[in-house]
Amino acid sequence: MQVTVTEEDLPGVKTIDPSVFTDDRGFFYETYSSRTLAEHGIELSFVQDNHSRSRANVVRGLHYQGPAGAQWRLVRCTVGEIFDVIVDLDLGSPSFGQWRGYRLSAENKRQLLIPPAYAHGFAVLSDSAEVQYKCSNWHNAGAERALAYDDPELAIEWPLAGAPITSAKDAAAPSLAAYRAKPDFPAGWSS
Repeated sequence: MQVTVTEEDLPGVKTIDPSVFTDDRGFFYETYSSRTLAEHGIELSFVQDNHSRSRANVVRGLHYQGPAGAQWRLVRCTVGEIFDVIVDLDLGSPSFGQWRGYRLSAENKRQLLIPPAYAHGFAVLSDSAEVQYKCSNWHNAGAERALAYDDPELAIEWPLAGAPITSAKDAAAPSLAAYRAKPDFPAGWSS
């Protein structure tokens, strides 16, 4: 597996672009190789894979697990296109509260590696999208957390073609100000 790993401007965040082999039959690429990622300094053990399907204008997130269930996530879009967003939640980070958005699609095959102290969500830009991601820790319902995707302080610029469609749970998620008052990842958290 040949990949290009890019250190993004938020601590610990990386994009991974695989080498894709194409011919008249279609394409082939390795979606994951622990050996290849280790050659790029990424030595993680993943224990759970998740897969979702959503329709246009759906916003899922912003989700994360608190320290009791903290997990790295390796995210990719295998059908359609999404706008994938992360928010730095490490209170001690110089980029605390900053967000970044990445276009992940079946076409570009880009993957996003997200450290534990980040909230994560995405918006579906195509008619539908399927998202698959690996997690370095099991899902822990007691550690499940969310941050408001539409928080004015975050001011995330979701590139949607219509009104966002979200769950009642995500619509009621707390703001960054509420998080700041009672952070899950205080200063000095090691991600």
